[in-house]
Amino acid sequence: MAVGRVTSLLRGRGLFGGRPATVTLRLEGGPLRLDGVPLADYAYVPSARTTAIAAKQAGKTRKIGTVEHLLAAFGGLGVHDGVAIELEGDELPILDGAAAGWCAALVELGAPRSAPPSRIARPGEVRVGASIYRFAPCSLREVAVALDYPEAHLELRAEWRGDPDDFVRRVAPARTFALAREIAALAEGGMMAHVDPESVVIVDEHTVHSAGVPAASDEPARHKLLDLVGDLVLHGGPPEGRIEAFRPGHAATHEIMARARAMGIVVDR
Repeated sequence: MAVGRVTSLLRGRGLFGGRPATVTLRLEGGPLRLDGVPLADYAYVPSARTTAIAAKQAGKTRKIGTVEHLLAAFGGLGVHDGVAIELEGDELPILDGAAAGWCAALVELGAPRSAPPSRIARPGEVRVGASIYRFAPCSLREVAVALDYPEAHLELRAEWRGDPDDFVRRVAPARTFALAREIAALAEGGMMAHVDPESVVIVDEHTVHSAGVPAASDEPARHKLLDLVGDLVLHGGPPEGRIEAFRPGHAATHEIMARARAMGIVVDR
């Protein structure tokens, strides 16, 4: 492994804060590190519509927003160590609104792949509010999601069976989305001021709208699958085994995975 090699810098603006951000990915031995701190030392911070994490740095708390798309690239490609992430800013850039750009950067870097550091040891089910996650041991990394939206034209299920090439081809390009009924509130909150229209899709009661690549009816479900893969990275996953998530969400995932570990459903390898 060519330690010290650096990819091209990735620049953009945060999805929610809209502030400029620059990310550098560097091959470096040891665990995944974000701004010099092992990723395992970061904790989930409750945030609306996204995953934010925080850790102590030089006696101060460093909070970083919208990490799920980058982490999805790590999880989908099976990269569990050997990379240092350096961020200038407080939120990762939205890039393509998905994980395709992050995957391309990790592939260009030559990031090492390895077996997942965790596994599902026994069957189990964990519920938080309306979210239900079911766990089952198996020899693959399998992640499935089922959504619960009233829009009849949507395909509400998506599944990934652990193949990195399939993740890059089918899951990573799925863009972030918003429901048409939410747009006014999002705009009023300033959350969409700097969003490239091609990096997001809009779902109304009749169809899925996109300004760039035509959207498919299952793209929102595939993006939820992408988000779940990214969130699982913070818990040593996606683990070896199968997870089926009904009504997945960022906050639900982090609480459910903490419970699953406490219950001995998910364990370190």
